[in-house]
Amino acid sequence: MSCSKEEIERKRLAAIQKRQTKLSSPNSPLGNISISNTTQGSPSFTAQNINGRKLYHPYKKPEINESENIPVTKVVSGTIYLISESRFEVNPSEFCVPLINIFKSISSKCYDANTKLWNFSIEDYEQLMSKVAPLAPHVVLGALPAYVLKVVRENITDPNNIDLTPVEATLRNKLMPFQEDGVRFGIAHRGRCMIADDMGLGKTFQALAIASYYKHNWPLLIVTTSSMRDTWQNKVYELLPSVPLMNIVTLSSGKDTQLVADKQTEVVIVSYKITSMHTDLLKSKNFGVVILDESHHLKSNKSQCTTALVRVCRGAARVLLLSGTPALSRPVELYTQLLLIDNKFFGSYTEYGKRYCAGRQTNFGWDMSGQSNLAELQILLQKKFLIRRTKEQVLTTLESKTRETVLLDESLLQFSKEDQKELSEMADTWRASRPSDKHSALISYFTESARVKTPAICKYIKQVIKEEGVGKFLVFAHHRSVVQAVCAALDQLNTRYICIDGHTPSTSRAELVERFQHVAACRCAVLSLTAAGAGITLTAANLVLFAELHWNPGMLMQAESRAHRIGCCGEVRVRYLLANNTADDFIWPMLQNKLDVLNNVGLSGDTFKDTTITHQGNNNITQYLTPNYTKNKNDFIPGTNIRKNSIQQCDMPQNGKSATECTKNEESFLEHDQDDDLLANLEL
Repeated sequence: MSCSKEEIERKRLAAIQKRQTKLSSPNSPLGNISISNTTQGSPSFTAQNINGRKLYHPYKKPEINESENIPVTKVVSGTIYLISESRFEVNPSEFCVPLINIFKSISSKCYDANTKLWNFSIEDYEQLMSKVAPLAPHVVLGALPAYVLKVVRENITDPNNIDLTPVEATLRNKLMPFQEDGVRFGIAHRGRCMIADDMGLGKTFQALAIASYYKHNWPLLIVTTSSMRDTWQNKVYELLPSVPLMNIVTLSSGKDTQLVADKQTEVVIVSYKITSMHTDLLKSKNFGVVILDESHHLKSNKSQCTTALVRVCRGAARVLLLSGTPALSRPVELYTQLLLIDNKFFGSYTEYGKRYCAGRQTNFGWDMSGQSNLAELQILLQKKFLIRRTKEQVLTTLESKTRETVLLDESLLQFSKEDQKELSEMADTWRASRPSDKHSALISYFTESARVKTPAICKYIKQVIKEEGVGKFLVFAHHRSVVQAVCAALDQLNTRYICIDGHTPSTSRAELVERFQHVAACRCAVLSLTAAGAGITLTAANLVLFAELHWNPGMLMQAESRAHRIGCCGEVRVRYLLANNTADDFIWPMLQNKLDVLNNVGLSGDTFKDTTITHQGNNNITQYLTPNYTKNKNDFIPGTNIRKNSIQQCDMPQNGKSATECTKNEESFLEHDQDDDLLANLEL
């Protein structure tokens, strides 16, 4: 039955009149019930005092009474976090009238129309929390951690007022202006900080300058990677001539323990692996200044070297951490490093993880692989712990760096039907794996992908060698089989190279780097991502090739900076060789997601989103044919394919000819022989 509009209005008015009559009756069971907390969608009535009783009018705006509007069926929660050093923001779980009224009563209130959230001055934090406290248990706001409040309210010495005269003159005179700023930052933080400048900006110089300023706290301990021990020893001797060479000891075996314990020893250099073997010896030395180079090696709080260095650094007055990539992919990797700087950092690992890593408890323990409150973490880092400058900020004259992704020719991939099926199954296994098993599943998938990509990688490198405008270049790979395959491809074209991987002795690395940098005939450096991706300078190269990816973007950024750093000449091009239907399909977007996290914390400014895409060409049949080639390792300098008896002939200028001219003549001489070999192997 349908009713007209007049009938509906008449019935509505009658119902309102009937309700008001019941409310005005002294025996009404609804006489003591407040209508202000009605459910959503029902009418709200405003009370009027008539003869001492409350009557309600349907068209008047409801009166606001905080005690009557506190939700009773659902708790309103909220989070508080910093948005700058001086302001914090409140994010409630839902709209709450009493909470909004409190916000409006704070003098420093500010409403952000974009986020629809309120923020306040840090000075009004206690006032806000005291006003919200009476609303409990119906309204609960998570407090700012006590450590965060302590950091933002801490007074830091103005770095501009620091005099660098105590720094040894030899080193002080070599510092660039931005490096002087880094030294002043470290001194302003009492020698306990992290220098997180981009790779290639001279963190070594800055660390030694701070250590020199605090020389009265010595002895000095320098912890670095195995391959960098000799480099650090040379730098200390070069930049701090007041320290006798006999007082600098490198701890590499048990034979050196007596030298370390000697009171005359001022500087001890040790690798991360050795620290856990001689923890008691290092602790008994009572080092006053500790430098931890490439400190991201301490990202795990469960590793033996981390545990050892926590003990050693506990009694040190100054602790300096150096890393161009402090966190390789996740905020959780920062915790141990920050703890070494401040042993009272954040109370506990669990509290830090819950605050900044979206920590949650699972059946397998705490999962700290996430991210949360990254803006606040960035403020905390910049205020208390680290200084970071990028090359674009401080080296305005440094040439640019461009990135390209090269899609390898699918016809060159070593794909059989069995390979395609196996790779597809590995991809499905990786997708279906639990979070705890995903990494191992990805490694298996990654290893198999390397085998499939190898032929196309080698053919592409042969193309690069003949490409115009390409001078010296670097090739990074992860698997030893790929490194060996690239070396074999270079041998076939008689292109001179050096090779540094995990099997290269640390004593010969410096010589190999020197050869690549200064010998014109040495055109390529084949490098392991994990063994040679950091700590060496190869600025003679203008092209960097990544034959394989790595799941940590920090490793790739470190490797790129071997060529793009102070001293590089000309633009540096970086090319990532990717193959469809391999692990690259998953690792490449994963790298971008991890970079986004690091960018939010202020630890990276890189992105892979703006890379240009090219395709591998296949217009020259000779680049796909493999000539017969045998190599006797005894005839060559270790780590290269340079013949021992050719050093004097081509590495040094002779008869007015440069090494480059000599190499060109040698290549042209072999060119016809190579063509003969190719034709001999071609089946017609």
